[in-house]
Amino acid sequence: MSNITVPEMGESIVDARVARWLKKEGDAVAAGDALVELETDKVDVEVSAQQAGVLERILHQEGADVKIGEVLGTIGAATGAVAAPASSAPAAAEKPGTAPANGRPVAATPSARKAAREQQVELGTVAANGPRVTRADVEKSAARPASKAAAVPPSSAADPARAKSPAAPPAPPVAGDRSEERVRMSKRRATIARRLVEVQQTAAMLTTFNEVDMSAVMALRERHKETFKAKYGTGLGISSFFVKASVAALREFPRLNAEIQGDEMVLKRYYDIGIAVSAAEGLVVPVLRDADRMSFAQIESTIREFSKKAGDGTLTLDDLRGGTFSITNGGVFGSLMSTPIINPPQVGILGLHAIKDRAVGVGGQVVLRPMMYTALTYDHRIVDGAEAVRFLVKVKELVEDPAALLIEG
Repeated sequence: MSNITVPEMGESIVDARVARWLKKEGDAVAAGDALVELETDKVDVEVSAQQAGVLERILHQEGADVKIGEVLGTIGAATGAVAAPASSAPAAAEKPGTAPANGRPVAATPSARKAAREQQVELGTVAANGPRVTRADVEKSAARPASKAAAVPPSSAADPARAKSPAAPPAPPVAGDRSEERVRMSKRRATIARRLVEVQQTAAMLTTFNEVDMSAVMALRERHKETFKAKYGTGLGISSFFVKASVAALREFPRLNAEIQGDEMVLKRYYDIGIAVSAAEGLVVPVLRDADRMSFAQIESTIREFSKKAGDGTLTLDDLRGGTFSITNGGVFGSLMSTPIINPPQVGILGLHAIKDRAVGVGGQVVLRPMMYTALTYDHRIVDGAEAVRFLVKVKELVEDPAALLIEG
């Protein structure tokens, strides 16, 4: 007999939530089979069988919170009397999102399985754009009219109760309806909520603002966008300019690239820039490692890969671990101005916003220019106000004169 345990998932993750068991007690399993999905505050992971046998016991049901190293269940030796029924179990035992295709389990990410359950889509009908079905694949399949016919699994014919009672779509809201719905927070959302409150209670956060004339950057992108895309296979966005400018400013103002440990400041001589991206369960911050050594093309392609992986639910712990300073861009959602919250244990975060044409004074004339408000939230415990203002001015100057980024680099 062997135990199924909650695996180590990085030093910052100490617990998880059982999201879904992919096997039932009595099911035969092969070594490497995915047994259970765990939801953590950063990524969703699958725990696989370390040996072949039979899933004898499930000790923690779906929704249970578990600690690292805790036993989730046990696998016993396979016997003909036990394994045979599991292998010959009718297809009706399968639940939406786990149905096998051609007699074999569907390879899918945890977020894809969750999306399939939520949208009542059979994973076996979803075409994978890669080695595993991803959340994006499920959503693309659900958007097709044909996928609606797959909302009730084909196996329902073997189960009269299911055949008579297919999952009905939620009823549309009725005017004057005052009903309420109670939904448990996901592990990630609950952790985000807790950490945001903690950082507001422990850090002395202040925010300073400035505005950046984006004319030079937009003109440069317009001149080089075709050749850049042809050479590097990715578009030239604005993120890489702000990453480069931030690294240069961090070199000049190193306490914004630090963290507090007890009564000491840890000044970091490397630049791992966190880039906030939106995911289904909330904001995540994957990290550009050694951003000071990355080219514009490397920064742009890596950020786009992060966004894709966030949408697919395939970000790894290595993608999210660490970070010395963060950048968040609310402008992609239309935000004109905001006060970003520090991502602890970091002490600074740069907020970017929507680019809008505004009347500004240039050389004694009032002209329209594409302007962006920027915000720097900093921990006043180790970063002085003057230092924060000068940091933001440095970023402004470099972005408004992109050629200066080459000199700083």
